Amino acid sequence: MLPSDLPVSQFYMEIRKHIPSLDPKQTLFLFVNEHIPPNEALISEIYTRHCDPDGFLYITYSGENTFGGELELSF
Repeated sequence: MLPSDLPVSQFYMEIRKHIPSLDPKQTLFLFVNEHIPPNEALISEIYTRHCDPDGFLYITYSGENTFGGELELSF
């Protein structure tokens, strides 16, 4: 569960905290319906526009090394 007034930019920071293998040099990308949501958008706005018929908002993430190379995420 996320607060409805949480901006996407803050959500990025929360996700980064929970992926310890993500280096600060690596960029994290979030996708909602194959689009990158604007940082200033609120999670509630993204949910309203993109929630699945089952009531969930599906967010996919991907990481990339800012300076080139490969990124490996493990949990």
